[in-house]
Amino acid sequence: MRLTGGIFWTVAALVSIGPSFAISTGVDWFPLWAPPVVIALLGLWTVIVAVPRRWARWGWAWTGRELHVASGWLVRRHTIVPAARVQHIDVTQGPVERIFGIASLVLHTAGTANSEVDLPGITKATAEEIRDAIREQLTVDPW
Repeated sequence: MRLTGGIFWTVAALVSIGPSFAISTGVDWFPLWAPPVVIALLGLWTVIVAVPRRWARWGWAWTGRELHVASGWLVRRHTIVPAARVQHIDVTQGPVERIFGIASLVLHTAGTANSEVDLPGITKATAEEIRDAIREQLTVDPW
């Protein structure tokens, strides 16, 4: 979360230099350095302060029969996914996740609203363990 946030805010600060230069050439009182510095400070606060707070308000638990995923600060969301309701399961890893040995477990259930439950930032072994436990509980018999 910190790495992707740091990359985003660095690019945003660098991109803001162009418009800042264009505005400062037309307006005498506008400082060229203001937008990139403000964006960089906002990015620093996000990476150093906001990311750990966001991470602390996120949690999950596998009970053996259902997956609980909770997150949020102002609006708290607690999602419960019974293993019997899962249609298919994905374990995904991007390049940064592979470097750090983590993965995301994505559960797909029936329905349109909230039919995908994402469990990011867990170890690959844990994701595969939960995937296998859920797969054992799924049946192919329609009755």
